[in-house]
Amino acid sequence: MGEHRPQESAGSPGTVAPARIDIVGLTKRFLTPKGETFTAIRDVSLTVEPGEFCAIVGPTGCGKSTTLAQVSGLEHPSAGSVSVGGRLVDGVTNGVSYMFQSDSLFPWKTVLANVMMGPILLGTPKKEATELAMDWLRRVGLTGFEDRYPHQLSGGMRKRVSMAAALINNPRILLMDEPFGALDVQTKAIMQTELLQLWEDLRPSVLFITHDLDEAVALADKVVIMTSSPGTVKDVFDVDLPRPRGDVQQIRHEERFLEIQGRIWESLRDEVTRAYQQTAGAAA
Repeated sequence: MGEHRPQESAGSPGTVAPARIDIVGLTKRFLTPKGETFTAIRDVSLTVEPGEFCAIVGPTGCGKSTTLAQVSGLEHPSAGSVSVGGRLVDGVTNGVSYMFQSDSLFPWKTVLANVMMGPILLGTPKKEATELAMDWLRRVGLTGFEDRYPHQLSGGMRKRVSMAAALINNPRILLMDEPFGALDVQTKAIMQTELLQLWEDLRPSVLFITHDLDEAVALADKVVIMTSSPGTVKDVFDVDLPRPRGDVQQIRHEERFLEIQGRIWESLRDEVTRAYQQTAGAAA
């Protein structure tokens, strides 16, 4: 769950306008344990329009998560800049929710308490925060599970809690770092469809990281391909599948989906192969 703008109400959906994300010449370097400089991403430039769903795909280690960290303000760039809503990111970005691959739930808090956390931190009265959290649990199909703890839920149910916690404050930007990567295929498809339905209601700007090209095409308006390390933007593809898209499982069998997926795979395949060869060479 990310940071949010305290001046906005945590109440009815649609009160917070989505924001444009501008990434310009973004570079991030780290020092390795041996004291050497490692460049994770280099000269990344990308624009996400307000309310646009943008997926980033690339081989392991190409800097996808690093890019999200710069947008959130959790890390500072070595060069280049990130702007959100026309304002340069310098510190934790306002109005952002972050959904990670891990559940990021407080294990000692109930489902209801986890979802209430965002509104409570914004100063929402407890009664109102409780009502709002109950409504979001209804939206994600968890009515009746309010008093359970995370360890008492299945993986898919914990993801529902995470989605409710990420969306309850109506973020203008939603950052998602492989949120469904650990789920089985059937549960993953259900969660993808539910995410689309919830996103249609609120329409935040989304940066969604995934290794799954089918997932990227089924969900996104735009798919960005990043190169193998150091990561940079190789290609950007528009996905012109109509919205609302409905059941993700059905979308994947449509002719237009297969055409788009095949075209993007031609670009992605070279990077995946190159990354594999680099890894294999380093291990040899």
